[in-house]
Amino acid sequence: MNLPNTITDIDFNFPNQTHVYKGKVRQVYSVNDDLLIMVASDRLSAFDVVMPRGIPYKGQILNQIATQMMQATEDIVPNWLLATPDPNVAIGYQCEPFKVEMVIRGYMSGHAAREYKAGRRMICGVAMPDGLKENDPFPEPIITPATKAEMGDHDEDISREDIISRGIVSEHDYEILEKYTRDLFKRGSQLAKKRGLILVDTKYEFGKTKDGKIVLIDEIHTPDSSRYFYAEGYQARQDRSEPQKQLSKEFVRQWLISHNFQGLEGQTLPEMDDDYILSVSDRYIELYEKITGKEFEKSDTSDIKNRIESNVQDWFEANFL
Repeated sequence: MNLPNTITDIDFNFPNQTHVYKGKVRQVYSVNDDLLIMVASDRLSAFDVVMPRGIPYKGQILNQIATQMMQATEDIVPNWLLATPDPNVAIGYQCEPFKVEMVIRGYMSGHAAREYKAGRRMICGVAMPDGLKENDPFPEPIITPATKAEMGDHDEDISREDIISRGIVSEHDYEILEKYTRDLFKRGSQLAKKRGLILVDTKYEFGKTKDGKIVLIDEIHTPDSSRYFYAEGYQARQDRSEPQKQLSKEFVRQWLISHNFQGLEGQTLPEMDDDYILSVSDRYIELYEKITGKEFEKSDTSDIKNRIESNVQDWFEANFL
């Protein structure tokens, strides 16, 4: 079996490049300390650990979903995006990122459910009511922020009070982040409903432009940053205490858990063979088509690195020369 090529090591040197930030999945390049080039790799991260092998088309899928969702929300929350000159690339205004991820949860799932099962009823300083079972809706969506981890480190839960008291975000700015988070989640839920989906939980990241404007950055409403349930049959599955049919990368987490890996010290990463890698790629394509309602068009993967360099160069020549 010949798998399509992937891009996992994305060390570019763009003209007038001034800085590079390497995240778990994306690599971000500053140009003239003014613009950012964000390259979405095919790296797969779970439990804050980057898997050894890339997933074909994953970077393209994340970048294209995020682009479409930014365009669908720019009337309610400003964002950083200028252009997407390549399937794996977004270009936008340089921002100073806030060092928190704004996680919002409409349902008691994933990390919140694991905390709940362990007997905890507080998460990030927010109370979770008694009497819930996994995948039940919260009375109102709750915001459960996390600190933004560097490569190889783990994101950590943090409360609104700690964020402000430790000076990570000012109270004024944090109130804006909370409002934007709730507005985006409401719009994302409306968009999901049109596709027969439920937006269960998601995370948003924000930055501040040089003129002090707070904008949405990074990805939005992708299967890496969000969890979706299928709306059809949701209540019947809850009534029977059955697992929900979902669209997210939770299936990767569950596969890892079944192979005794949760990113804990001393655990060994299980090997992902070609068949499993291809199955993950197929699931991501399914996610793209269900979330966007569009047929996925596979990009040319014969030489991804040169394709990216050429498309970015062409965009800068057309817009700045």
